[in-house]
Amino acid sequence: MVDSSATGAAGVTGKSADSHKWMRPNSARTAEGGCGQMIKILLVEDSKFLRMATERALTRAGYSVNSARDGDEALQMAREMSPDLILLDMMLPKKSGPEVLRALKADSIMKAIPVVVLSGLTQKNAARLGEDGASGYLEKGSLALDKGPEHLLKAVREIVEKIQRTGVEAPLA
Repeated sequence: MVDSSATGAAGVTGKSADSHKWMRPNSARTAEGGCGQMIKILLVEDSKFLRMATERALTRAGYSVNSARDGDEALQMAREMSPDLILLDMMLPKKSGPEVLRALKADSIMKAIPVVVLSGLTQKNAARLGEDGASGYLEKGSLALDKGPEHLLKAVREIVEKIQRTGVEAPLA
């Protein structure tokens, strides 16, 4: 498990990712998999500023990023694009983050998609999120501009690499 308090990265430990295949980035500029396909990330964030800044940082790092502004849009996009990773805010309009997480994990196809929670909630809520099927947790405060996009990219890279190495998605402990 990666200690998020020490590194700012989400915790990752083992739950089968079923048929969901992970791809390893080939370089810092292109996050591609073994078949030359870019890693697809669905970013779910209602704050326009945070959504744009996060999307820009991930895109510049070579990830393919699509964004949703609310819970309903997130579920629709997850079904349509079948992302490799979902970064999910907890405080969303229409459907809350926890509702979206439970819906994703209840779906026979989407349950294999790792979901990393982006939240202002404290680490003590991570256990509950893990029970609901979250693969990781990042505090929004740790993604603040004063730490720069490198912090987010490092955390995403650690999560993706851990899942690629182990072949499992990682609920929080």
